[in-house]
Amino acid sequence: MKILRPIETLDTHEVTNQPPPLEAFDRFGSDHALRDAVAMAGAACHLDRLGSFGKRTGSTEVIGWGEAANRNPPVLETHGRFGHRIDEVRFHPAYHELMALGLDEGVAASAWDGTEAGHTLHAALSFLLGQAEAGTGCPMTMTYAAVAALGLDSEIGGEWIPRVTASRYDLATRPAGEKAGVTIGMAMTEKQGGSDVRANTTRAEPADGAYRLTGHKWFCSAPMCDAFLTLAYAEGGLTCFLVPRWTPDGERNAGFRVMRLKDKLGDRSNASSEVEFHQAYAQRLGEEGRGVPTIIQMVQHTRLDCIVGSAATMRAALAEALWHTAHRTVFQRGLADQPAMAAVLADLAVESEAATMLAFRLAAAFDAREPLARLLTPIAKYWVCKRAPGMVYEAMECLGGGGYVESGPMPRLFRQSPLNAIWEGSGNVIALDVLRAMGREPEAVDALQAFLATARGRFPAYDKWIDSLDFGDAGEHHARHTVERLALAAQGAALIAANSPVAAAFCRLRLERPAFAYGASDAAIDTREIIERATPKLG
Repeated sequence: MKILRPIETLDTHEVTNQPPPLEAFDRFGSDHALRDAVAMAGAACHLDRLGSFGKRTGSTEVIGWGEAANRNPPVLETHGRFGHRIDEVRFHPAYHELMALGLDEGVAASAWDGTEAGHTLHAALSFLLGQAEAGTGCPMTMTYAAVAALGLDSEIGGEWIPRVTASRYDLATRPAGEKAGVTIGMAMTEKQGGSDVRANTTRAEPADGAYRLTGHKWFCSAPMCDAFLTLAYAEGGLTCFLVPRWTPDGERNAGFRVMRLKDKLGDRSNASSEVEFHQAYAQRLGEEGRGVPTIIQMVQHTRLDCIVGSAATMRAALAEALWHTAHRTVFQRGLADQPAMAAVLADLAVESEAATMLAFRLAAAFDAREPLARLLTPIAKYWVCKRAPGMVYEAMECLGGGGYVESGPMPRLFRQSPLNAIWEGSGNVIALDVLRAMGREPEAVDALQAFLATARGRFPAYDKWIDSLDFGDAGEHHARHTVERLALAAQGAALIAANSPVAAAFCRLRLERPAFAYGASDAAIDTREIIERATPKLG
């Protein structure tokens, strides 16, 4: 945070050669890659709206909210003052400010309320807010994604979807019907199964036209949501249920109990919890025995947000690295002008733009309901989310020791960076999902091949890469290798389709002369042009 007129001349030395904090800037207007990606995705009609939101999320105030929300993590209160069971989580006021900023702007609603290019607008709003503070993105993402599953049931969807599209944040703890807007969470994994949800043991019994659930969930994100989608075994098999915090008669859902909050590596502003169901009231969503196909509708949309969130974290880290090196002098020369540093910065900028372009090409596929989304989603989720930690670390190194201390943003970005790769299904789960889809859904394979083919003819390295791809059965032991090659091809295609100025550099750095570390390739690229394009600007 910017400090008013700090004392620069101290008793022993004068404070010089330090960059000003990166704040009070336009996150959207100064991010050429994001602007081009939004336009490429067919959402140019939202440029003015995103420009205003970019200034807001880059403001000193909102950046301060993000810092405060992470310094003051949520606290669980299982019981009230007089011993009543309440299962409530208390948050710092900054958390509520961030939630209101996002939900009131339409982060969860814009994809479903009839807005043109709504999924792309949702992605762009999330991308901007996620750079200021990523933890609050979890409940907003789940609220957005839940609509895809809720829409499968006309009665439940008719009740809950309008509460999402109201586009309002209401922090009050009271029945959903009495609130201006709602949030919706998800609880899937159990201790013994993790990603293998068919190993779940939670049971559901019919009761008075609804169901009662008994069991537990190892991870229940954002336990102060108004309702949760979850899985349990009914007589007909694994089934999806909606568990509201309040029952239809206006009483607390006494069977929904928050046991403890997780003490996590990152994402500290957001409450993640373990919960138990003690005959908890629930409504069935979809048919009995169709729980996975039902909830996968929500999961597919959370995957989009995992990709967008990782790309946003990468952009935030890149912006800090570029800003620091642009305002720092070493060995009688600007740090960003040092050839070795310029090679690293340009490589990081290419990585960030490739992640951004792929994320927004995918958002466009969601808007258009393209079959391409089925394969491109797990491909991008695997690759972009897995690239984020290494990229954020390298950006942190650009700041030197100053980047390693908690008074700056880099440690928080670094702690946040592994989350999206782990969320819902880690690397092997996602890579195997790609192989299954390639074997069972030929229309998705055809769509992917057509997408990759549209970028042919511009760069020989890209064409050669596409020619080498194998769309056959590679075997589970080669799943990661297959997905990695497809992901690089998809990033190249997205950059080329958008006429990105860094497309040529991407093809040289990633497809023609790749290296293990950022800045280590001997490929000839225009580092100055790439760095200038990516460097944030004040005002």
